[in-house]
Amino acid sequence: MEEQIKFYEHKLAFEMDPSDLFDALNNSEKVIALDARKSFGFDAEHIPNAINIPHREMSAETTKHLDKEVLYVTYCDGIGCNASTKGALNMTKLGFKVKELIGGIEWWKFDGYATEGEKGNKGGLKIECAC
Repeated sequence: MEEQIKFYEHKLAFEMDPSDLFDALNNSEKVIALDARKSFGFDAEHIPNAINIPHREMSAETTKHLDKEVLYVTYCDGIGCNASTKGALNMTKLGFKVKELIGGIEWWKFDGYATEGEKGNKGGLKIECAC
């Protein structure tokens, strides 16, 4: 049982689901959604207030402006895409705190949260700052 507990604790240390991300963003926690897809995917639709750094372009130079005290939650299209995993690996190697969003933007939308972009769904639940 100890081994199984460690497994689940370890898994939760590196992953976050859309509900947890939504709550963290709504509670103004030090977390930023990071879209690891190419820019055309981000431009079409992304999580509100997310930043876009395609995983293939992540480097010390392209991330030098980012705060290393913030948790970055990488995401991509969903379970059929591994850009979020590659992005999480790259960002971790660059010294950032990172988790990966389970299910990507598809599960974000499936859970009813709003998106931004050319094809954004403004009708979903919105992230609102309470300050």
